[in-house]
Amino acid sequence: MIPVVTPQDIEAIERATVAAVSPQAQEEIAGWLLPFDSGTVGRARSAVPLAHVAPDAAMLETIEARYAARALPVMLRLPNVPAFDAFSNLLHAKGYAAGKPTHVQTAAASSVMKVSPGPFAQTATKPDAAWAAVFVGEGFDAVDGASRVATLSRAPNALFASIREGDQTVAAGMGGFSHGWASVHGMRTAQHCRGRGLAGRVLATLAQAARSRGIECMFLQVEASNASALALYRRAGFTTAWTYSYWKKP
Repeated sequence: MIPVVTPQDIEAIERATVAAVSPQAQEEIAGWLLPFDSGTVGRARSAVPLAHVAPDAAMLETIEARYAARALPVMLRLPNVPAFDAFSNLLHAKGYAAGKPTHVQTAAASSVMKVSPGPFAQTATKPDAAWAAVFVGEGFDAVDGASRVATLSRAPNALFASIREGDQTVAAGMGGFSHGWASVHGMRTAQHCRGRGLAGRVLATLAQAARSRGIECMFLQVEASNASALALYRRAGFTTAWTYSYWKKP
């Protein structure tokens, strides 16, 4: 386990997150990252603080103005920590509501590699149509899947892992490598192939890629309601560093 306890860890993870989801544009203002994107990926279009300290209440108006200037809805991604209680109360008073609690989890790449005996997945530095197809297959939201493919495809220094049977991709994932961390994104397994350990193979492949780059620290973000993914990540050695929620107006 790699505990995330320092302000430097938190800032590095948030910067690496936005780099990996690669929004169409972004700004940095007074310790906040403001990604702007017209797609469906929450992390690519929600303002996020770079530190878990009590924010200046005046920042809310600044954030609202920056998103309004781009004709985009306002959404914030805030850690569920006591330092943000007053800011959360302010959001409630202005009509915002919190939802979709998500865990930020960390692990050592050496531990994650052990989650599967292999073989490793195929990898490429650019996604192809077969990699993208798994995101819009049966059981997935095609519009959301296409948006995720678009954002992840723009990420710099990324690695795209896939497991293929014939000409079909049956499992996929993406690894980002920046700010001293390896991050895991876009984990997908075709509905008819679940329960076969394919996601573990993808995860182990991305961990091996991290170690080959001299990176031992890994993180991912998983919805608190996703029991099957949480079970896999627990077996791989991931533990929750903090939890965040998305704040937006209904």
